[in-house]
Amino acid sequence: MGRAAECDVRFEEESVSRMHCRLDPSVGTNGAVESWWVTDLSSTNGTHVNDRPVDGAQLRHGDHVQVGRNILKFLESGHIESAYHEEIHRLMTTDGLTNLPNRRAFSDALARDYSRAVRYQRPLSILAIDLDHFKVLNDRHGHLAGDAALRQFAATMRANLRRDDIAGRMGGEEFAVLLPEIDAAGARAAAEKLRAVIARQRFEFDDATIAITISIGVASRDEHDRDAMDIYRRADERLYAAKRAGRNRVED
Repeated sequence: MGRAAECDVRFEEESVSRMHCRLDPSVGTNGAVESWWVTDLSSTNGTHVNDRPVDGAQLRHGDHVQVGRNILKFLESGHIESAYHEEIHRLMTTDGLTNLPNRRAFSDALARDYSRAVRYQRPLSILAIDLDHFKVLNDRHGHLAGDAALRQFAATMRANLRRDDIAGRMGGEEFAVLLPEIDAAGARAAAEKLRAVIARQRFEFDDATIAITISIGVASRDEHDRDAMDIYRRADERLYAAKRAGRNRVED
C-alpha cells in the first residue's frame, strides 16, 4: 500500500508515503492462510492499528488500519458474507473517522425523537458542539493529529453521555448530541459537564499532547417549533454565540 504507481493498493495523497505498508499472509503447514500481518515500511506518518502506531502487527477481525488519512477495516474471510449487509448499512449511516452516526443518521434520529416528544408532550433537547481553534491544531500538529484528536474526543463524549443520548458528527469539527427526555435545565447541566471534561482532558497522538476546548449551543423543544430542525437551528445559533463570546463556554 502506498502512493507509488506500482503499489497494489494506491492512495494519491501526501499523507501516504510512496511505499507505506504491506500486508502479508501467514500460511500454515497445510497451505491455508492462518493469519494476516501488517508491516510499516518506514513511512513518514506511520501505520496505525486501532489508533496505535505499529511497526508490525497481526490483524484481528474488525481492526482499523490507518494509512495516512485513510482508515481501512480488516475483515476475516469467514465473516465477510455475514458482515456484508451490516457493513453497507454502517457505511451509509456512520462517520468513518469517529464511528459516530453521520449527519444523515443523526437527522433521522432527531426527526423520530421529535415526533415522539410532540406526540407525548415530552421534553427534548439538542447540543450543538464545535471544537475551538481546530484549524490551529491541524496547522501546529498536522492533520493526522487532528484526526486522532477527533476520534478521541468522540470517544470521550460518548463515555460522558447517557445510554439513550445520541451523539453525531455533523461535519468537520462540528458535532451534535440529542438528549431525549431532557429539559432546558438538564441540557444546560449536561453541556457544562461535557465542556469541563473536555477542557481537563489531554489528547495524545504519537509524542504530542494536545489540549482541546469546545463551545456548545443548547436548545430545547417548545410549542412554537414547526419541526425538528427548528430546535437544531436554535442550538446552532447559540453555538456561534458561544464562539463569539470567547469560546470554551455554553450558551442557551
